[in-house]
Amino acid sequence: MAQIFHPSMNTVAKASIFGFLFVVAALAWAIAGIDASPYNTEAFVARNQPVPFSHEHHVSGLGIDCRFCHATVEESSFAGMPSTKTCMTCHSKMWTNAAMLEPVRESWATGTPIQWNRVYHLPGYVYFNHSIHVNKGVGCTTCHGPIDRMPLVWRAASLRMQWCVECHRQPQKYVRPRERVFDVTWVAPKNQEDLGRELVKEYDIPVKRMTDCYVCHR
Repeated sequence: MAQIFHPSMNTVAKASIFGFLFVVAALAWAIAGIDASPYNTEAFVARNQPVPFSHEHHVSGLGIDCRFCHATVEESSFAGMPSTKTCMTCHSKMWTNAAMLEPVRESWATGTPIQWNRVYHLPGYVYFNHSIHVNKGVGCTTCHGPIDRMPLVWRAASLRMQWCVECHRQPQKYVRPRERVFDVTWVAPKNQEDLGRELVKEYDIPVKRMTDCYVCHR
């Protein structure tokens, strides 16, 4: 019987199979990269606001404590956004004619709240409580990054499940003394894990249950 294909086609066939697998793997890698990139997660992308509020100026420059504006962070699942009254505590006395603060003055005059654009937003199927994290020694900068150096706020993390689970598995790497939770200048010491293990025990953090599904999905 006559041979239809030249023997070299065996090599071509093998190369085609491996080439196809390589292309599939490359596409999967590219899709995973795009999925985890700031393009999709919006991490590290500054969010424009109706008023260009600078945390760098207010926190680092003026030394205003986080809780002055985010008043419910220690007792509620939501950190809270500052009311116009909070803004006017200072700006009824200073920078009263600044053009950038016109939305604040208009809000105060009309009683219409400022519509801030959310930077951090979790899906409805994810349960997150600010107060429990704060009271267990998780600092603001652990999740929000160098907030004191942000002229406009950007999301400092992807908020992906993998990112959350990493902390839940090894909280000793991240927890700090409660009195330093709102200290934006705090830097983890060289013995952080030793300190962290002590704090995990002191704060009664249930590490063995921290990765159970119901903790975040209720």
